[in-house]
Amino acid sequence: MRSDLKDRLCGEKSRLHSSSLNMALSSNVRMWATAISTNAHNGRKIILRYAKELSASFDRACQPVRIIIVWTYQSESGQPMSEEHEKMNHLEDMLESVLKEDGFATLALVSTGENLREWTYYVKSETEFMARLNYALAGVPAFLIEIHAASDPDWDMYEKFKAGIKE
Repeated sequence: MRSDLKDRLCGEKSRLHSSSLNMALSSNVRMWATAISTNAHNGRKIILRYAKELSASFDRACQPVRIIIVWTYQSESGQPMSEEHEKMNHLEDMLESVLKEDGFATLALVSTGENLREWTYYVKSETEFMARLNYALAGVPAFLIEIHAASDPDWDMYEKFKAGIKE
């Protein structure tokens, strides 16, 4: 787990909010779920959408690189305002069209709250990810995002996150 997300969740209570979402974000994902983490000090929430179940035939080893896209925003509530939320959804939709092709990537986790949205993908190659990202965003006004990549062939961050969810 990225230290930013870990820090945002540290000392907070996570609980499963909804366990069954059918979304077309990745053909490798069988079931999506949402968890909500509430900060005990300020009551602000982080909403986490994650791949609860992966397809039985999916081999995670074919996507050994973890990519985290970070979008920072400002809001009193810690959640994005409507216009910014729409832009975030637009970015995700544009990426979905080029990343899910040929089993290249799996979106495993999206966290939104405390003025930060993070998308965690597992991909076959960092270089190819950047090429597909640039292709998807060509001709579109720039998004103010950061991209972090790391080797995670066993999907350790994802597994640690899932182990921390209390149903």
